[in-house]
Amino acid sequence: MPETVPKVGLFVTCLVDVFRPGVGWAAVKLLRDAGCEVDVPRGQTCCGQPAYNTGDRADTRAIAEKTIKAFEPFDYVVAPSGSCAGMLKKHYPELFEDGSALKASAEALSAKTHELISFLVDIMGVEGVDAAFDGTVTYHDSCSGLRELGIKEQPRKLLATVSGLTLEEMEESEVCCGFGGTFCVKYPDISNTMVSSKVGHAGETSAGLLLAGDLGCLMNMAGKLKREGSPVEVRHVAEVLAGALDDPAIGENG
Repeated sequence: MPETVPKVGLFVTCLVDVFRPGVGWAAVKLLRDAGCEVDVPRGQTCCGQPAYNTGDRADTRAIAEKTIKAFEPFDYVVAPSGSCAGMLKKHYPELFEDGSALKASAEALSAKTHELISFLVDIMGVEGVDAAFDGTVTYHDSCSGLRELGIKEQPRKLLATVSGLTLEEMEESEVCCGFGGTFCVKYPDISNTMVSSKVGHAGETSAGLLLAGDLGCLMNMAGKLKREGSPVEVRHVAEVLAGALDDPAIGENG
């Protein structure tokens, strides 16, 4: 754990800002409870993933430059999303020429960027949370968080400390849900097959709540569950860990 109070810049993410601001507030609560000073810089925008995934490097670099500048004052950059954190941490340095000042700035941003739950456990040393949930949940491992950032045990460690909560693992929890950013637009039939399999596995458990750490995955799975008339609800893991379940479940409010 850092010896001084860490100054954290929260990278809210587009989907949280537009569709699920409660996830942002849950992230702020968790970070403050862990002893961080939290700010949300107004200069932030999209991380640039849509442009990057479609090969538009020029616009991605422009977005990256703006993001790097917005988060320069902070000790850490934390995002409640494995995919957005992965974009800043893994792909920003690839956008700029070796030896350039922008490359150095992108690498500096990369070094201090973390996904929310990983930051709490791996950097701040959080061992548990003061939250309760009387029920059974299952957990989907989002691709970017798992494969780019190594996030697997961290959310499970904190979920184990939520009073009354039981975690029941679904089959193939590590398999993609079919969202994949622009993948679901380019290959809708394949994406639909993948999400059908994913929610099917979730439904085979006794869990009433499906959790993940990436809102894109959550909205994709929530949409499919709603269309199928499933009673399984969908939440961002931060909402449960922060005890912030006042909002309707994802998929029930838009």
